[in-house]
Amino acid sequence: MTENAPILLPFPRHYVAEQGAHALHDRRCNIFDATRGHADLARRIRQDLRNELHLHARILVQSDKPRTATLLLKLDNQLPAQGYTLHITPRQIALTGADSAGLFYASRTFLQLVRQFRDALPACLITDAPDFPTRGVMLDISRDKVPTMETLQRLAEELADWKINRLELYTEHTFAYKNHRAVWEHASPMTPEDVRNLDAFCAERHIELVPNQNCFGHLHRWLQLDPYKALAEAPNGFDTPWGERRDGPFSLNPLDPNSIRLVEEWLAELLPNFTSANVNVGCDETFDLGQGKSKEACARLGKGRVYLDFLLKIHTATQRHRHTMHFWGDIALNHPELIPELPRDVVPLIWGYEADHPFATQCETFASARLPFFVCPGTSTWNSILGRTDNAIGNLNNAAENGLAHGARGFLITAWGDNGHWQPYAVDLLPLAAGAARAWSFQANKNADLAAQLDLHVFRDSARILGALTHSLGNLHCETGHTIHNASALFRLLSQRDIANLQAAISPEKLRGIQQRLAALLDTLPAAKSARDDAAHLTNELTIASRLIDLGIHRALKTDPAARSLAWKNLIPDYRAQWLARNRSGGLADSIALMEKRATDA
Repeated sequence: MTENAPILLPFPRHYVAEQGAHALHDRRCNIFDATRGHADLARRIRQDLRNELHLHARILVQSDKPRTATLLLKLDNQLPAQGYTLHITPRQIALTGADSAGLFYASRTFLQLVRQFRDALPACLITDAPDFPTRGVMLDISRDKVPTMETLQRLAEELADWKINRLELYTEHTFAYKNHRAVWEHASPMTPEDVRNLDAFCAERHIELVPNQNCFGHLHRWLQLDPYKALAEAPNGFDTPWGERRDGPFSLNPLDPNSIRLVEEWLAELLPNFTSANVNVGCDETFDLGQGKSKEACARLGKGRVYLDFLLKIHTATQRHRHTMHFWGDIALNHPELIPELPRDVVPLIWGYEADHPFATQCETFASARLPFFVCPGTSTWNSILGRTDNAIGNLNNAAENGLAHGARGFLITAWGDNGHWQPYAVDLLPLAAGAARAWSFQANKNADLAAQLDLHVFRDSARILGALTHSLGNLHCETGHTIHNASALFRLLSQRDIANLQAAISPEKLRGIQQRLAALLDTLPAAKSARDDAAHLTNELTIASRLIDLGIHRALKTDPAARSLAWKNLIPDYRAQWLARNRSGGLADSIALMEKRATDA
């Protein structure tokens, strides 16, 4: 990052400071669209100036003289795809895009400069383009939380400001399929109308809303019900690779013709609601494959072959709809000998959520097979409540660096909701913003001042508190000295039934020290001065999340059970109210039920 450069999110590929400044209030602000096709963007910029500066800009018409323009919108197809330049001189501001997306991104960078410098913009030349053509976020809406439309639109607006251009809503049972009401009736699902409205909202912001429906595993919400039990691979349960016994079904039986018929029905009903020509069919973690009805076939043909045969049937179904099939690549990576048989038009998604995940070798596997692929790191917020900041940053950096080195087509940040989806929106913002920055320009952002980026362009906190606060809250778990894969020890102290091993591993002195540190961090929260219209929600979310972690510590310290019971009694209604401020009611009872189990522990 250039010394004395502005704070931008993402920071651009090239920034050159020039002499002087542009004083927006020194003259009437006129916006001229030289492209003759971006009137909507001109109006959006006018509204941005009104919101940020209370400045009433005028949009010039084609009969006006463009030399009188303060802001000039242009296109230049010589720039790289989605690229742009932003040139600010004392006399004029020129936004030039390679295409409509590039021009939109130029306007987002311009808005961030206005946010920081108000009406005295530093003269500069910014030349910018993305590292990854596709920069996405996948939000889990199947582990209890289905956001309201207002929340989804807020998220899309924020992602667009950070130059994200893809959004997926991970779906198992939370789309309102017309013939399957029993599956989703208590889940407050996305309806076809919801999807169409969100699709249009995203498209206006250069975000592709991509359909997502898991079509193989993770289907227990379907298969536990009588109409679908016959389609289960292992209806009576299965053993996980890490030695746990899971009761109930999980994956479709790939040998039953009715399994693919159900998938075909889903796709036929789901896909027409999206303008996207891509679809994510999931197919990850088919742990029970070969432990039930396909046991003999897996023994005879190999588990990989049975998996691939069903995957190819799903591919055929997506082809009928002229969609490109994206799928999680974990099972294929376990059977590399079958990768050459994958169709050339599928897109494997390489996921891994630890800072040291082997993205290098896994990217090389798919790159050698000449398949297009995405790297898919995560937010590290699920199974943590307050996040795992350093792990998230390490995971995002690892994915970006190795994705770029091996030619990944896309960078998809995953935000899961395992075990009750207890982490709030406020905690997801840090890793989502950090991931967006790295997906856009890794080298320019890997060492950027993330707290400053967050305070200015995410939390809008003029007191510069929330960026550092959320960063520190997400690293509290490190002070336990105990590392857990895909979770934090502080979360496990709260959520796990038997915590004897953790109690033995983490001293009471460490736990009391973490409590004191947590309290000290929360003491800074009231001084934050967020200009967001949901600032009160952010404060409540961080407070409630911290109270949950504190309860887990009290549980580990075996403090007075009556006092802990009272704390739970006071917390759960606050958790419920904050949930409903951003999310639909479906899934709330399941999320709280997990809390109530711990509330009754001695």
